[in-house]
Amino acid sequence: MKIDIVTIFPEMCRAPLGESMMKRAQEAGVLSLAVHDLRDWTTDRHRQVDDIPYGGGPGMVMKPEPFFAAVRALKADSPDARVILLTPQGRRFDQACARSLATESHLIFLCGHYEGVDHRVVEALVDLELSIGDYVLTNGAIAAVVVVDAVVRLLPGVLGDARSPEEESFADPAVTGHGPLLEAPHYTRPADFEGMPVPEVLTSGHHGRIATWRHEQAVARTQRNRPDLLGENR
Repeated sequence: MKIDIVTIFPEMCRAPLGESMMKRAQEAGVLSLAVHDLRDWTTDRHRQVDDIPYGGGPGMVMKPEPFFAAVRALKADSPDARVILLTPQGRRFDQACARSLATESHLIFLCGHYEGVDHRVVEALVDLELSIGDYVLTNGAIAAVVVVDAVVRLLPGVLGDARSPEEESFADPAVTGHGPLLEAPHYTRPADFEGMPVPEVLTSGHHGRIATWRHEQAVARTQRNRPDLLGENR
């Protein structure tokens, strides 16, 4: 997969996406990642990327010209690349969306800032507007890191043989055979820590009982923390 991120804060993306599994995915050739400074596509000597909004109001709005130039350049050899804008006005990002994006060959992420992006960018360039939650961040670069991490870890070979995405929270119902559930609790050594023992079933070696316990715990945790996933009211 190829991913391009366009932002005015490139280092906010490069550092976290250069560690752990994201680093290994790039070293293994599973991921080709490039983080670009939007200002590289400005044409004035001040490298201006924002201006005052028409109609008045607080703050500044990001100009369309640098975004159009950036997307045209990045799509020159990849016209089918999918362009995604990170914005509080977007569709809420979830695991189903991550799975869908993981099937794409080239993603271009545009990161907003200030009061937002000139809407002509949305109308003419953007295929999907995404939000990572119902809150407002300082800028879209932070959200881009979250989305890229969630997507890339689903690519074949990124997690390695010891971990399967189907065993995690929000796993695909078509694969698991049940609705999206949160993961069951996990334990490791010591078997007893300050009077808190590991559940006996996990030390029994009985794989059938362990699987049943984990499913029951997943349902209970989902009912407690995310009843909305089960169609229940909080």
